Amino acid sequence: MSHKRIPKRKAAIAVGSVAALGAAALLLPNANASQTDSASGDTPKTFKSADVSLVAKQLASQLGDAFAGSYYNAEKQQVVVNVVGDDSKVADTVRKAGAVPNQVHNSTATLQAAAKALRTKATIPGTAWSVDPRTNEIRVSADSTVTGSKWNTLQSTVKSLGSGVATLKKSSGTFKTFVSGGDAIFAQANGGGVRCSLGFNVTAGDGSPAFLTAGHCGVAAKQWSDSQNGQPIATVDQATFPGNGDFSLVKYDDPNTQAPSEVNVGNGQTVQITQAADAVVGQQVFRMGSTTGLHDGTVTGLDATVNFQSETDPGGVDTVTGLIQTNVCAEAGDSGGSLFTQDGSAIGLTSGGSGDCTTGGETFFQPVTTALQATGATLGAGGAGGAGDRSGAGAGDQSASPGGQQGAGDQSGAGDQSGAGAGTGDQSGAGAGAGDQSGAGQQSASPGGQSGGAADQSGNAGDQSGSGVGDGSGLVSSH
Repeated sequence: MSHKRIPKRKAAIAVGSVAALGAAALLLPNANASQTDSASGDTPKTFKSADVSLVAKQLASQLGDAFAGSYYNAEKQQVVVNVVGDDSKVADTVRKAGAVPNQVHNSTATLQAAAKALRTKATIPGTAWSVDPRTNEIRVSADSTVTGSKWNTLQSTVKSLGSGVATLKKSSGTFKTFVSGGDAIFAQANGGGVRCSLGFNVTAGDGSPAFLTAGHCGVAAKQWSDSQNGQPIATVDQATFPGNGDFSLVKYDDPNTQAPSEVNVGNGQTVQITQAADAVVGQQVFRMGSTTGLHDGTVTGLDATVNFQSETDPGGVDTVTGLIQTNVCAEAGDSGGSLFTQDGSAIGLTSGGSGDCTTGGETFFQPVTTALQATGATLGAGGAGGAGDRSGAGAGDQSASPGGQQGAGDQSGAGDQSGAGAGTGDQSGAGAGAGDQSGAGQQSASPGGQSGGAADQSGNAGDQSGSGVGDGSGLVSSH
């Protein structure tokens, strides 16, 4: 990835090798609740996943307590809206909006109460829970460290919530933040090196160029460099972790820094980020990370709570709420990196999870919309033209787009979203990557040939020739 350290520098998300595997079609599982038969003449409409959030917000306002969440049926391209009770008027309202009503048992209030009970009784390191509207339940996960009395407590708490309210399963590996081993930005903390990934470029409330990354990165170090041992180029302005999110706003020290709204996908190609969007259960998403490259998957839960083992207190827990849950893999070094959609919508910032990109796992992301609202930042590039310069939404000027699409420019129905992105670059070099790094402050390896993080890198991306990116055959990823 080429980033020139000059005042008009283009800062970018650093990416790693992109496997030349086609992104398989991801089909939404059927909900456990029965779908209401269509008794009216209103035929369900087909929607893009970007439309779901707007439709759901409108119906939530109209239906009140009868609204119990929504999700996207990717196979049929339909919006499914959960409704409590059998009021025919409620179902008709859903149908008139072009959505499919789905009668369920648990109300939103019931699920919120269940989540509160879990927070009160089962805030145990290595546990997580989120709302899954497809099953109309709270999905509770426990990693490999939750054993003995901790497991018994978790089991009994889930059981006490009542039948059909929550499910419990074991997750492979351990829940952890992905702080080290990445490649975009560097810092020194506690006598060791820390690495995180730049997420999306933004404009701070005072008009200065900045970027979003993970909050645990911003808490770990105040100043960040674009090379492993280089001078700082950006300073943390705000950082939230743990608590109500995992996000940081980091301002570039040079006010003339250009911060374009785009995600580098390798081989000199970028995907224009034009909007910020709320995640939707069932939608396909893409994650970029220098350690593991481009990977795709599906949003599986919303409003997730994750209880990370504290990195500063051996017996403590760092609880983070309000996250997005997915089945997209990630590894150390991906923290703060971008989660986005094929239509150019910024969705999230990588927080943490379990597993890896060999065996799979589950991951959690900070919603971009929440981070923007909290920091007062806006998506778009200060002095770089932002997304307004492009005639097509998303990556319409590209010959390839995620998932083998012909280009995101012809996508429609982006709803009320706004967005930004990060970086450019034409990566070269067969960098060794940083996947063997063990943790924050214990960096034992650095990307091969890398002369810079988010700016001057000449390595780490690997030789991506023949990867399926940029040859017109479609942007592809491995799972």
